[in-house]
Formats: sequence, C-alpha cells, structure tokens
Amino acid sequence: MSSAGLPEGAVGWLHDLGRTIGRYCFRPAFRIRVQGLERVPRTGPVLLIANHSSMLEPPVIYGMLPRRSVFLVKEEMFAGAVGWFFRRIGQVPVRRGEPDRAPLLATAKVLREGGLVGVFPEGRRGAGDVASAERGAAWLVRASGAVVLPVATRGTRPPESGKRRFRPRVDVLVGEPFTVEVGKGRTGLEEATERLRAELAALVRSLDEMRKAGVPGNGRQPR
Repeated sequence: MSSAGLPEGAVGWLHDLGRTIGRYCFRPAFRIRVQGLERVPRTGPVLLIANHSSMLEPPVIYGMLPRRSVFLVKEEMFAGAVGWFFRRIGQVPVRRGEPDRAPLLATAKVLREGGLVGVFPEGRRGAGDVASAERGAAWLVRASGAVVLPVATRGTRPPESGKRRFRPRVDVLVGEPFTVEVGKGRTGLEEATERLRAELAALVRSLDEMRKAGVPGNGRQPR
C-alpha cells in the first residue's frame, strides 16, 4: 500500500492500522465526542495545532482524523518496540527544549508534499489552556504555506483529586481552517506564533463554554 502523505521509512498499511487502533481502543474507557470533523481539509497541506494536557490527546486525534497524519512526538517515546511502531506509522521524534531542525525539516517535507502534520504548540503537557506557544508551528507554516487547523480537546486530564469517574466524556472540537502570513526573521515567527496561540486558545475557551453549558451538539466518534 502507498505511503503517500508520510515521511520516509513509514509503512502505509501499518499507519492505517494504527489509526484504526487509535479510533477504537479508548472507547471502553471514555465517551468520546468529536465535533466539526467535516472541517478537516481532505487534501492539501494542513498543519494541525492542538492543546496538550495529557498523553491521550495525540492518539485520540490521530485516530479520529479522516486522513493520514504525522505528529511530532517527544523522543522519549521512541524506545524499543514502541519506537519501532511509531516510526513505521510515520510519527517523528522531537527533542523537547533543545534546538533540533531535523524533525522540522522532515515534517516540512511532508507538508510540501500535501500531507497533514500535527503539533502541540505548548510543547510540554500542562493545563491545556495554551497560555504560551513555541515557534516551531509558525516555522512550518512559513516553510510550507500550509493551512492551519486548530483542534481543542477537553476531558483527558485526570482530576486533581485523582478520582476519575467511570467513562468520563472526552470532547474534541475541530475549528475552522485558516491561513497565516508569516513574516521574515524572528519577528515574523513571533507574530505568527502569537496568532496561532490566540486562535487555539480561543477554540479551547469555546469548548470549555460548551461543556459548561452542557451543549449536546452533533458530535460523534467516527466509525
């Protein structure tokens, strides 16, 4: 099977199997509701940006997307059999907190070839409110001209009490795609980074308001 939309060394059929696993493996433990899935562009270069508060967001988003996706994943996950699997399904390791152009160059190539790349601009896991962001996402937009797709998630982070209720609801809200003009130099990157951060933070707030109001929406877990 073709490995189109994936970095070198990835196996297309294994990537698609991984998506199926990501789509169904969390159903027994969570009630996953996805809204706005129709907003995901089916073709062309797309940079997906998402908030990050637990280890669940990457596989949940990866599984729900209607097309292949390549995520930047922390290097510590690429050990042993798990690391072999991640590389074969097309995920790219990145060293957090260190300058490393290799993963950016690899994912920029995927974008220029019309693929979808997912990043978590906050870098490290936190509250998922997107109070800060790193410049890698803006660099990828400048290098590829990709459309930006914001995705907000809530419900994956364990409560502070440590007592998670039975099958808690996880919400995924896909926002409207938008374009960003990234200017030259560091200033251009910083301005574009703030735009990306603000757009994603606003989507997270919208999702928080929907959850607080108990808006049912028409969300669904894709089949």
